[in-house]
Amino acid sequence: MINFRLWQQPPAWIDKASGVGFVLFAASSAFLTYFSMYAFRKPFSVNSYDAYNNSDWLVSFKVALILAQVFGYLCAKLVGVKVIAEMQPSRRVYAILGMILSAELALVLFALTPNGINVVWLFVNGLSLGMIWGLVFSYLEGRKTTEILGAVLSVTFILASGLVRTVGQWLVVELDVHELWMPAVTGAVFLPLLFLSVLCLNSIPKPTQEDELARQKRAPMSGKARWQFFKRYWFGILALVLSFLLFTGFRDFRDNFSAEIWHALGYGHEPTIFAYAGIRIAFFVLLAMAALVLIKKNRTAFFANHYFILLGILLLAGSTYGYESQWLSSKAWMVLLGAGLYISYIPYNCFLFDRLISAVGSTANAGFLIYLADSAGYIGSVGILLYKTFATPELSWLQFFVSACYWISAIAGVLVISAFIYFKTQLLSTQKISTRNIEIASS
Repeated sequence: MINFRLWQQPPAWIDKASGVGFVLFAASSAFLTYFSMYAFRKPFSVNSYDAYNNSDWLVSFKVALILAQVFGYLCAKLVGVKVIAEMQPSRRVYAILGMILSAELALVLFALTPNGINVVWLFVNGLSLGMIWGLVFSYLEGRKTTEILGAVLSVTFILASGLVRTVGQWLVVELDVHELWMPAVTGAVFLPLLFLSVLCLNSIPKPTQEDELARQKRAPMSGKARWQFFKRYWFGILALVLSFLLFTGFRDFRDNFSAEIWHALGYGHEPTIFAYAGIRIAFFVLLAMAALVLIKKNRTAFFANHYFILLGILLLAGSTYGYESQWLSSKAWMVLLGAGLYISYIPYNCFLFDRLISAVGSTANAGFLIYLADSAGYIGSVGILLYKTFATPELSWLQFFVSACYWISAIAGVLVISAFIYFKTQLLSTQKISTRNIEIASS
């Protein structure tokens, strides 16, 4: 097999697992890998595809493409619950490269296949890309610096989507690339950066013994181990997964139809509007995530994640009310709404489950919980899109978007508070049992 590493023995400047050199190298490698992945996933959604609508179809061509990709993503997440949890570290690099190349091939075939039939290639594209996050995060989890690394990686959710769509729209407008070929061309532009960043990512040293002592050892989980962990904390995990289902569905709706929403707000002819909002949202979210990084105690940090999720919910609902009351401009609303959404969404992907494992003291891996939540999350994506298409077709994209803000904020808020109370009770009772055992042993 090809050895996808920059070196056989890590140099001194990166070997210290908590040093500045290591953090900069690992964070930038993970960031650029996942950033590049977005170039194979999101650019297609910037097009309207109105010319390809078929009156015999129940949905528009664009909605069909989004549903196909989301179904592919959903299938990948369901498979990922097992695959990511059990994957050996030596196989990660081959899995990432193989999946990305499969996604690019699907985009090429999308452009070559007759319209209507080519929808299936967006399913293949989603299926290929759905496990990349878990593979990338598995290089970072279980370290003392996981919060810092995760915070940098999480910025890709915000920046990458807008920037790669800006590139895609630029290719169509400035270089006259056909809209069916634009997704594949955008992916090809980012391939060199992807290969370089994956090479760097695979060269990151393994977690040290010091990391394992601070954050629990991370190991592959068998089916039995996964079931035992879930059964022990099922109510809290279920409440968090259901809240994440709502956040993921709403995030995907906002992401996939941001072109239509911005158009309704009067900014449809500004290609840079995606980057404008993304950069400002990233600034607010990084400030919030930086605060989480400062918390060292695992249990304190785990519960602090709940507070930040609730803060994001308040910002999501509050900014929408401000926009409707004409206290906020449409641009300010979209930035603050996006900040609130991502402050709620990102902890699930980077911090919450990693800290949960450390707080309860189980030898497990965050990939299992992330993909359990993710698989449910994309059910939310499909559900919200189908509900909009068939249950409320009379509402515009913007009207539905505003209404969904309030409903999701209310329901997710109740679920997150329920999870907080549950885990607070569980961990407190565990602490009392441990204290009692120590007292008995010492007497």
